[in-house]
Parts: sequence; structure tokens; C-alpha cells
Amino acid sequence: MVATPEKLQTSVDASATDDRVAVLLMGYGEVESYEDFANYNEQALNLLTAKFAPVPTWIYPPLAKLLAVFDLHEWSHQHGNFISPHNAIFERQRAGIEQTLQETWGDRVKVFKAFNFCAPFLPEQVLTEIKAEGFQRLLIYPLLVVDSIFTSGIAVEQVNKALE
Repeated sequence: MVATPEKLQTSVDASATDDRVAVLLMGYGEVESYEDFANYNEQALNLLTAKFAPVPTWIYPPLAKLLAVFDLHEWSHQHGNFISPHNAIFERQRAGIEQTLQETWGDRVKVFKAFNFCAPFLPEQVLTEIKAEGFQRLLIYPLLVVDSIFTSGIAVEQVNKALE
């Protein structure tokens, strides 16, 4: 405690407060099974077109299914059932960042990942987990392949919307 003529001030020990920080790495995420193409496309279309063109929401599901047919043809037939290594690489980055931060800060920091378009790592799903673990502080870091005001802005907007 510190006494001043006007009032009594109490210094709070940092360890007595919840000073834990959740670090949320934001990425696009990639489809890991071909059955998920339509859902992925619908979410991507909805999020990306909303930034520059008013598109009626009823058009997303059929357009996403049509795109999924083309995706399935391209990736399964032309590319031998290729699955992007993006999600696995992203997870290794998340684990490495968490390990490095915890070397200094211990369990006061935990690193989470959220993908713009892939359940079960959608921002609202991951934020539910973060809140359930009792974190009061959140650092959002867009860890995107192409980082720009547009892509990072989408990531931050998506998290802010999920926080509402």
C-alpha cells in the first residue's frame, strides 16, 4: 500500500490478478476432406464478397455447391487427391510460438488457432473455448499467407464480430 495525502492506494501484485493472455493466431484454413468443399466455399464467398459487393445471401449455397464440383474435379482427378499441408504447417507454427512464449511466461500464455473458413476452428468456436478457459485478455495475430490490410482486416473484423 502507498499512502498519499488524498487517498490510500493499494498496489496489486500482478500474480494476484488474472494476467493470463490468450494469443489467437488467425489463418484461412484449408479443406481437409472433399466433403467440406461446399461449406468452405460458402463461408469464403460470404466473407470475401461482403467486403466489396452486396450479394444476396440465398445465392451462396448453390454457388458454393457448384464451385465444390469444380474443386472436387480439379483436386481429386487432376491433382491426385491433393490435400493442402497448410493446416498442418499452421499447427506446427502455433505449437512453436506457444512453446517459445511459455519459455518466458509459463502457463500465463496459451496460443490458439482460428481459421476463417474451417470448423471446428471458426473464430466463434475458438472464442468460446478461450472464454471457457477463463482468459480475460486476447491478442489477435493474423498469421496469413498473404498479409495485407484486406486479409488482416478480415481476420480482426471476424473476431470482433464473434466477440459481440
